Amino acid sequence: MALLGPQQYPTELLDTTMDQLRTLIVVRETGTALGAARRLGREQSSVQKQLDTMNRTFAALCGEELVLKQGRGRDALFTATGEAMVDLARRTLGEWSDGVHDARRRLGRTLSVGTTRYTLGFLLDAVERVSEDYERDDVDLKVTHVRTGDLFTKLRAKELDLVCGSVVVTEGEEAELLAPYEVMEWRRSGLSLLTNLPPDRLPSTSFRARDLPRLPLVVSGGLIGRVLKAWYGPEYRQKLSIAAEIEAAHYGFELLRSGVVSGAMLVTRGIGEAAADGRLPEAGGLRTLEIVGDVGPTTEVLVGVFTRRGERDSYGPGHPLSLLWEALAAESERWWLRP
Repeated sequence: MALLGPQQYPTELLDTTMDQLRTLIVVRETGTALGAARRLGREQSSVQKQLDTMNRTFAALCGEELVLKQGRGRDALFTATGEAMVDLARRTLGEWSDGVHDARRRLGRTLSVGTTRYTLGFLLDAVERVSEDYERDDVDLKVTHVRTGDLFTKLRAKELDLVCGSVVVTEGEEAELLAPYEVMEWRRSGLSLLTNLPPDRLPSTSFRARDLPRLPLVVSGGLIGRVLKAWYGPEYRQKLSIAAEIEAAHYGFELLRSGVVSGAMLVTRGIGEAAADGRLPEAGGLRTLEIVGDVGPTTEVLVGVFTRRGERDSYGPGHPLSLLWEALAAESERWWLRP
């Protein structure tokens, strides 16, 4: 009769430690016991002793050692069993790490927050409101820079608990997109153009989206790319005159200010307004034009705070996530009431 419960596990397996599993992974990544010892800050003899112990254990359990020596200067050879155990070790340690992090999150011991560059100020002001509570409760607050395109991915993967940033919402698709999340909406807007073209070549203070194909454009992927895809379809690059593709707005500012590229850069309206008001020195000297979205479905940039739906309710009002959410709400209200 097969044993059930803890009694079913072989003693040799129970003697295998998580530290040994980590060592096995690092030897596989570095190739040698010496390389693993250097990464782990240990003596090579200590790493080799762990390998020898695991070799004996799994030779007894499985009939094959995990790692075979290849001689001086050559990487260790992992057997088929060794490769399988490395994969299992990665999953085991990963699941335990995730479990510990989930428990710390549930108990309010840690909070992981993401922010884009242009929403960092909101977060920092809100953190000041809760700093005393966090210090009193010894909350480990981790703040991470997140790209707009990764916002929901990191929330779904539970890498982040709350994000301040922007997403693109399109008419007819918004409800499904936002359904898994609780959203504190700060503003909705379209796009703007920042240009180094003189008024005689690009007059007025607004520009129709349908006329964008006649302008040399500086565009980025991510949020801007998603708006253009909604307006012009997946092949928008073939329909527009793209002078430069960039990854960061600051690179585009430098291109236009240097005169290397003569044209216009697509940005969110919030960035366009900041440049026009002089709150964005790196865009100084560039003119701002508002884009009138007259092509494709109604598409907007939604700026706000996002967290997984239902999580705040399950934690309660005194949890660090709830405290920060309320602080961000207060900061948002204060911002919009400014003269």
